[in-house]
Amino acid sequence: MQDLFTVNNLWMMIATTMVFIMHLGFASLEAGLTRSKNTVNILFKNTIIPAIGLLTYAFVGFNLMYPGAEYAGSFFGFAGFGLSLPEGWDTSNYNEGYTFFTDFIFQAMFAATAATIVSGAVAERVKLGPFIFFSILYVAICYPIVGMWKWGGGFLDTLETPFYDFAGSTIVHSVGGWGALIGAALLGPRIGKYTSRGMTAIPGHNIPLATFGVFLLWFGWFGFNGGSVLSADPGLVSKVFVTTCMAAAAGAIGALIVSYLMFKTYDITMVLNGILAGLVGITAGADLMGVTSSIIIGLIGGGLIVLAVVFFDKIKVDDPVGAISVHLVGGIWGTLAVGIFGDLAGVSQFVSQLIGVAAVGLFCVVFAGVIFFVMKKTVGIRVDEAEETEGLDINEHSMRAYPDFATKD
Repeated sequence: MQDLFTVNNLWMMIATTMVFIMHLGFASLEAGLTRSKNTVNILFKNTIIPAIGLLTYAFVGFNLMYPGAEYAGSFFGFAGFGLSLPEGWDTSNYNEGYTFFTDFIFQAMFAATAATIVSGAVAERVKLGPFIFFSILYVAICYPIVGMWKWGGGFLDTLETPFYDFAGSTIVHSVGGWGALIGAALLGPRIGKYTSRGMTAIPGHNIPLATFGVFLLWFGWFGFNGGSVLSADPGLVSKVFVTTCMAAAAGAIGALIVSYLMFKTYDITMVLNGILAGLVGITAGADLMGVTSSIIIGLIGGGLIVLAVVFFDKIKVDDPVGAISVHLVGGIWGTLAVGIFGDLAGVSQFVSQLIGVAAVGLFCVVFAGVIFFVMKKTVGIRVDEAEETEGLDINEHSMRAYPDFATKD
């Protein structure tokens, strides 16, 4: 038994390090898909967010998300500030599969992801201070409360047909996606994005860096989904690896097909986001799906992302990296797919999935909307026109990412 415990706990820690690497993936992707004059700003946000996430999740978030039966309610529970084991427990008898501290650090890596998703959608025009303030509240309060509704024994887990979200298509990705949508909408588009002549593409400055970021994220997703098995069960972990990988591959093909039919060109940025869409889409049911279902979920997810990018441009919601399309639209699709494909497919499950999507969406929209709106009316959330034109790097950080090179920016 001790050997099994050690193996399970070791796999959880390995998975944690793989999820941690995803923050480098997000940083690379966002930096590559934005302009060079804002690179330092992007990297700063993606560096400070994991730090904020770890500290706030330790101080308050973990005990909001997993308050335990003694403190849990249907919608809210809180076991107190800081990290402390339940009375009479030690790290080795906390859970049959892993220690208390392994549980915390694995969950903490997920927490920071929600704010990282928002970072990409508000890039190139958001004030750094207000964004950091938003990230603190979103990671410390919003994400843990929503997570508790399912993973902490809350009302979504006690529905007649329980809502299902294996690794977080809704609980992680759409939480970030809703925040990203509200932030981008209240900020407004970047200067020059939408004009009287129509939409003008603002290309990223480093597609190789963006590609590197996506492959890092694909790699990290094996830990994201594989670690969510919460043990080293050989059959289930290997199955999750396969379903995750097949959905990512199919997402690339889905995005390729739809983007080529629409634009008559081979758009690498659409394919990259298609991979991510497949990954986000399979996350809710990676343990439930067969190979064929995973491919279908990824294929549809990849195609949906192309349509979503076009849709958000039509309503003039400017998302420089496609985060809203990938994480919100992909997260909703993946969550609903649990009621359509796999072991739990059925009408009652689909209804429960809809309830979960709607409940999480409503709470996140209100939470993010209040924070962004109050800041917009008080301290402001957008840099002024001169700062945006010159670039956030030199104005927010007094440095440039590429000081030895002249750029069109």
